[in-house]
Amino acid sequence: MGILSNIFHKIFPSSHPAVQAGPTGSAGSMQSTAASQGAPTQASTAPPSAPMDAVDVEAILNAMPHSQSLNWRSSIVDLLKLLNLDSSLESRKELARELDFKGDPNDSAAMNIWLHRQVMNKLAANGGKVPAELRD
Repeated sequence: MGILSNIFHKIFPSSHPAVQAGPTGSAGSMQSTAASQGAPTQASTAPPSAPMDAVDVEAILNAMPHSQSLNWRSSIVDLLKLLNLDSSLESRKELARELDFKGDPNDSAAMNIWLHRQVMNKLAANGGKVPAELRD
């Protein structure tokens, strides 16, 4: 299980499709690989499902107990700490690899900003209600 999946497990309810099937839209996913090769994908052959209720990510994160002042709205480190996940540089580099970061992983400031934005985008793409200013 990747770091993004761990984030999803901490935010979405266990019955949520993003937790059940894993995050969609990740680089190198089986679905996008099959589509690029002209193969039918599960999404194109499966019957349409009912729209899922959006999970209010902001409300969930604001309600999480924490013992220190954390700014999850702008800091990937604080977001990971709030979720009780490893926020070390190595863990963030692993998340960057998972999300296909093309920049210099040694430029941790630029990588952290990019990671935070990508995580918020992924949460929104997978049924999370994320404030517009936190995503692309």
